[in-house]
Amino acid sequence: MNRENEMIITPRDPMAERVKGFGTSVFAEVSALAQKLGAVNLGQGFPDFDGPEEIRRLAREAIAEGRNQYAISSGEPALREAIAAHTLRFYGRQADPATEITVTSGATEALFCSALAFIEPGDEAIILEPCYDSYVPSIRMAGGTPVPVTLHAPSFRFDPDELRAAFGPRTRVIYINTPHNPTGAVLPREDLELIAALCIEHDVIAITDEVYEHIIYAPAVHAQLAAIPGMRERTLTISSGGKSFSFTGWKTGWAIGPERLQVALRRVHQFVVFASATPMQYAIAGALGLPDSYFQQLATDYRSRRDFLAEVLQRQGLRPSIPDGSYFIVADVEGISPMSGLDFSRFLIREIGVAAIPLDSFYLRPEHGERLLRFCFCKNWETLHAAAARLERLAGVL
Repeated sequence: MNRENEMIITPRDPMAERVKGFGTSVFAEVSALAQKLGAVNLGQGFPDFDGPEEIRRLAREAIAEGRNQYAISSGEPALREAIAAHTLRFYGRQADPATEITVTSGATEALFCSALAFIEPGDEAIILEPCYDSYVPSIRMAGGTPVPVTLHAPSFRFDPDELRAAFGPRTRVIYINTPHNPTGAVLPREDLELIAALCIEHDVIAITDEVYEHIIYAPAVHAQLAAIPGMRERTLTISSGGKSFSFTGWKTGWAIGPERLQVALRRVHQFVVFASATPMQYAIAGALGLPDSYFQQLATDYRSRRDFLAEVLQRQGLRPSIPDGSYFIVADVEGISPMSGLDFSRFLIREIGVAAIPLDSFYLRPEHGERLLRFCFCKNWETLHAAAARLERLAGVL
């Protein structure tokens, strides 16, 4: 056969349309540039230290005791019972471990599964922007349309009229994140009551992301949307052990809600991961039973880090918004530079040696956050002091 006469067939594009809009995230760009240039990385949203040794010991014991095969798809009973006890202890709410709790591979899996479980093609899902970066892709992969309501800087509260206008006949779901990533805002009860009233009026399901529930700074108080009258039957409350116990890599999360929501969630979950890592479930079950002093100290330790970094940023003219929860600080560059947040973040890495995340990447409408940066303070004191020493050079470089 004459090979010169062979027809060359170019393979078709293998990428499905649903994922063609998802590019490489700014998180990957910032982290790669920080690593290449040796910058102190305050962009990555996870601790650079481990959680308590006693929890690691529980994981080792679970492995040694042979708890290494598939867990029950909905979660090991020991963990579901611990989650129920934790919910009763901190919020005074009852949850049936058998029918009202599902264990997932981190909160992100619970968020993704809930989108597929509740959103039909053509439905609308309200998000409060800026928002955690998995919400919009999850909604779109389910065939839904994300509808943004802006949390306005510097207080990061929504306009009640804007929220009311976002609800309509196609609204199926609203995503609520409090304490909030990336701003650290904690929604007050009056805001949650308005959200509840609108959900009830429009028959909307609420999916609440509460992974920072134990990282709260007094006098702020974390209130649960599910506790407001009329919301228990339409709210899925999602959390995880990653932020409360500093083991983000264990990917152990959960969703609490009524059986009618759990049935749909579990039907998706069983075909996404089927079950989450078994030994880590037993370790997190033990962690949820730690004394109140542990959770109090967690917030105290993070508060001292927050105050330290906020003071450093303030001295450099970066105008930080002091968060009421989480381990993030948002800073405004407008007072010291005409650069966009993205350009300023690159400048910080290259010229100062500190990495932060530009906030516009958390928005559907990036113009609302184009001059803002997110700094993480979930770091060792050595890391924070190293970042502070470098940031002190900022005024001289500018």
